[in-house]
Amino acid sequence: SGGVVRPMTKDEIEAAAMADPDAQPLTPEQLARTRPTPRAKIIRRALGLTQEEFSARYHIPLGTLRDWEQGRAQPDQPNRAYLKVIAHDPDGVRKSLQKSRG
Repeated sequence: SGGVVRPMTKDEIEAAAMADPDAQPLTPEQLARTRPTPRAKIIRRALGLTQEEFSARYHIPLGTLRDWEQGRAQPDQPNRAYLKVIAHDPDGVRKSLQKSRG
């Protein structure tokens, strides 16, 4: 049947999603138990770096980075600001840190 594929409407997409047993919406209880993905992990993955590479490049202790990514610890205010700067200008931060070494 070489028919033309037409885009699904929003209602059709919603109906298809609700019919998928593997993609059901979370209950409020399940949602409360989920943890948001830590920002450090999102930034690191977006840059395509391993934890070791990210740690070395941005001078963040590896243990600290792992704690942040696994939700054992939260970055404090200065580190949240630092992560935001890395996300905004990863190459600029890397170059600045290289210069500061001497």
